Amino acid sequence: MPDDATETPNATPQNEQPDASVVGSADGSAGGSTGADAKLSPGLLARCGVGGALMGLANLVPGISGGTMLVAAGVYERFIDAIGDVTRLKLKPAPIAVLGVVVLAAVVAIGGLAGVVSLGLAEFRWGMYSLFIGLTLGGVPIMLRLARPMTPGAWGGLVGGVVCMLALVVLQSLDVGGGSGSSNAVMLFIGGVAGASAMILPGVSGAYLLLLLGQYEPIIAAIKDTVSALKDADVGAVMAQLGVIVPVGLGVVAGVVVVSNILKFVLHRYEKATLGVLLGLLVAAPAGLYPFKQGVPPEAGDTVDGVVVTEDNLEEFDDPKDWNEAFFTPGVVHVAGSLGLIALGIGATWGLGVLGRDRTSTTMER
Repeated sequence: MPDDATETPNATPQNEQPDASVVGSADGSAGGSTGADAKLSPGLLARCGVGGALMGLANLVPGISGGTMLVAAGVYERFIDAIGDVTRLKLKPAPIAVLGVVVLAAVVAIGGLAGVVSLGLAEFRWGMYSLFIGLTLGGVPIMLRLARPMTPGAWGGLVGGVVCMLALVVLQSLDVGGGSGSSNAVMLFIGGVAGASAMILPGVSGAYLLLLLGQYEPIIAAIKDTVSALKDADVGAVMAQLGVIVPVGLGVVAGVVVVSNILKFVLHRYEKATLGVLLGLLVAAPAGLYPFKQGVPPEAGDTVDGVVVTEDNLEEFDDPKDWNEAFFTPGVVHVAGSLGLIALGIGATWGLGVLGRDRTSTTMER
């Protein structure tokens, strides 16, 4: 064979951009396919599992977005692709596996660690917030690798993401009231859509959106009453709550289908700009997680999540996750411990990113 008959496999012509599926493949999948259809690897599945567990834990901690945790784990795009494929009945093994691992890990984390998280929020809130700050910041190198080379669109998206996240932090720090508003089937449906959107969109609090819509109190009350009725096997009490549960449930399904498919479209149609937005959300996310706060047990007359606490409903607010927060002045031990936990979180997420990369993806990215 002549010498010029052999080409370097990884050579890329100067006037040709690298395949987006290759550049964006920080999960250890081989090049040549995109999104949820790309080849699965043990590293990717491990990251989906850890990302799902973190998403579940984030839903138990106030102020933390489950979507942000998936971004930090570097599996957000794969998760959105998987939801989009499954909701359009493209039932291939890869998207089903990604979605199944994430959801299963989230459910296990919520079910198995809810008590631990509740105790941690009551006794060690500053430490938990510090750890989640680290877990979030540790995902920045992963997202940066996905977004490179940074184009003007990516830089613009990054700035937009930072601004949006900071605006959300400011809004969520305000007393929006609106915990209870007029509820009808339409508003409950919209509340379900908002809740589903918050589960998927990084940095968005579902509780905050429901408060803005004035649907937080009726929806939470209906869920609590339904769970209590199911425990008591009271069919009549369950049926009485269907007027709330059904429209909210339909809204959740519609929200997941619509929002996931919109995100799937923009992630592939405007990939660099969208990845830039996600990177900006991730960089600014710790702004809402100032760690030196403590939960304040409510008393009669206080307002918690838009609901006035009375002697009759005081027992309903025994979960530290629902308590209002107050700042405190940290000591040297608090500051040192917080920095140590932030470093631990960064190391954990960075290690997760290394786990998901294999020699194929590393070679193809160069």
